Amino acid sequence: MNAWYWTGWTLSKILARLLFSYRILHRERIIEEGGALLAMNHQSFLDPPLAGIACRQDIYYLARKSLLQWPLLGPVFPKINVVPVDQERADMSALKTVIRLLREGHRTIIFPEGGRTSDGNLQPAQPGIGLVVAKTLVPVIPMRIFGAFEAFPRGAKLPRIHPITLVVGEPLRFTEADVREGGREAYQLIADRILAAIAALELPPEEVRRHAGDPD
Repeated sequence: MNAWYWTGWTLSKILARLLFSYRILHRERIIEEGGALLAMNHQSFLDPPLAGIACRQDIYYLARKSLLQWPLLGPVFPKINVVPVDQERADMSALKTVIRLLREGHRTIIFPEGGRTSDGNLQPAQPGIGLVVAKTLVPVIPMRIFGAFEAFPRGAKLPRIHPITLVVGEPLRFTEADVREGGREAYQLIADRILAAIAALELPPEEVRRHAGDPD
């Protein structure tokens, strides 16, 4: 980690624990060395830093390029491994950058749904993540975040205090046979398989009670 990343990682970790009682379940499933793709549902602006602090090594992020125009924070984003994406069109340059980073042995997070959910539910997967997997064949770690929508839903001005839990799934591994056909349909099938793995992750009963505010 460079100094900028370490500072953001440390501050995010402190705030996540203080404000959201943040917990990570099955952290040991995260691949910390070598190329790997982290795939997570997208509930709020909190998702990227919360995914980042689940990892002990630095990761790379895709973010809409307009964020780099923010005052103060905008110039910092590239220093903390943010890759800008043009959401107005299919930004192949960003996907090519992600593919290069993965081939170089870095870890990158992608949200298969694309944008943030508007109602807290999972949205259909977009084929972009399938293309990345087809070109790299890196392992994919499915991750599902719970509570981030309640803490900071789309359209909210400020976050509110609410428990957040991240559940990490077993890595998915794809082979040449999975990507032999190529093309959008094959990429969509891979994306759908990844989203299904995310959807299958659930909170254990004690975490359900915690999120519901049940002291028992």
